[in-house]
Amino acid sequence: MNRITMTLQVDHLLLEALREDISSEDVTTNAVMKEAVPGEVELIAKQDGVVAGLDVFERVFKLLDEDTEAVFFCQDGGKVTKGQLMGKVTGDIRVLLSGERVALNYLQRMSGIATYTRSVAELLEGTGIRLLDTRKTTPNMRIFEKYAVRVGGGYNHRYNLSDGVLLKDNHIGAAGGVREAVRMAREYAPFVRRIEVETENLEMVKEAVEAGADIIMLDNMSPEEMREAVRLIDGRAETECSGNVTKENIASLVSAGVDYISSGALTHSAPILDISMKNLHAL
Repeated sequence: MNRITMTLQVDHLLLEALREDISSEDVTTNAVMKEAVPGEVELIAKQDGVVAGLDVFERVFKLLDEDTEAVFFCQDGGKVTKGQLMGKVTGDIRVLLSGERVALNYLQRMSGIATYTRSVAELLEGTGIRLLDTRKTTPNMRIFEKYAVRVGGGYNHRYNLSDGVLLKDNHIGAAGGVREAVRMAREYAPFVRRIEVETENLEMVKEAVEAGADIIMLDNMSPEEMREAVRLIDGRAETECSGNVTKENIASLVSAGVDYISSGALTHSAPILDISMKNLHAL
């Protein structure tokens, strides 16, 4: 993440996380460290994976003390192996102790998403299909989780509700049907916004095509139904497959011929990557 994004979009979230963890003081650290002592601690991978969030990890410590420095021996998007020395952090030992858990929470979570995303994206290599995330993210973690998806080799679907038009089943129900929902969206949304429609059967697919949808989502359809839907659409709209997509079943969806496959599992089901701060010592 660049410095502008960090300052405008990330710093306040990191500060809230720090305030959650340190409501008044770090009692344990203050008990054993009466004054500032310069120190160094190592960042070590405890399992194989893909790294994401090193800038965020470092920023947590710098918000506590700008003089804290981190040197990394890996980079976002790179692979690490169990036992690998990923970097070193130097600064006031009190800062290293107090910021440790929050910094690791971000790095572990983001690296876990990048690792899982990479494993899924590799299954789509050579197909021309783009792997997308969804809005099924942890509250107040979306900017971190969607960044981790990109680092892992996936692509971002819309960031939030202001980012694009996606007419889902309840929107369609509220509007009175697919055609009416698309018509209303065309009238209201800025002309630069593309309109995507979620469909659950072939009849809805036909309506979406006739209404002029830009993207048609094929939601929870069988591979056979999706192939028929792609044939009906015939290039008149881009196509997205969605609905309980995981690493275990994504291979069965490739033959449908869609342009995109979206998976909420990238963010809501990825396990963390185990990373530790070890060997803290005074300098």
